[in-house]
Amino acid sequence: MRVDTPEVASYDLHGHNYVTFIGRIMRKTSVDELPQLFNILKGQMSFIGPRPVIVSEEELVSERRSRKADRCLPGISGWAQVNGRDRVTILQKAMYDAEYALDINLWRDIKILFLTIWNILFARGVVEEKIQ
Repeated sequence: MRVDTPEVASYDLHGHNYVTFIGRIMRKTSVDELPQLFNILKGQMSFIGPRPVIVSEEELVSERRSRKADRCLPGISGWAQVNGRDRVTILQKAMYDAEYALDINLWRDIKILFLTIWNILFARGVVEEKIQ
């Protein structure tokens, strides 16, 4: 991202030139998520769980809170991400996150892990500018 990029969800930047060429490649391949491994090591995040959101995404924060989706640690990948990522509505994301938070189990985590790998390999669900 460029220095003058507003603090909004990445899908709200669609059509703008805030994302650099290298940034688009990093985003498309999800390499930009790697620094979150430090948060996992510090116990602030998990590999699997609802994705953290920025404060400006007030509607999603509110929907998650009302559905008790904030009961667990945030994760690098989650149920909402493998079920549409940026292609689902805020309400759908909150519902997927709540479904996960209220029924955390190993089998779902394994399913999310494999679906995440699949989605990364085939860039499914990413709403960003195409790499030119």
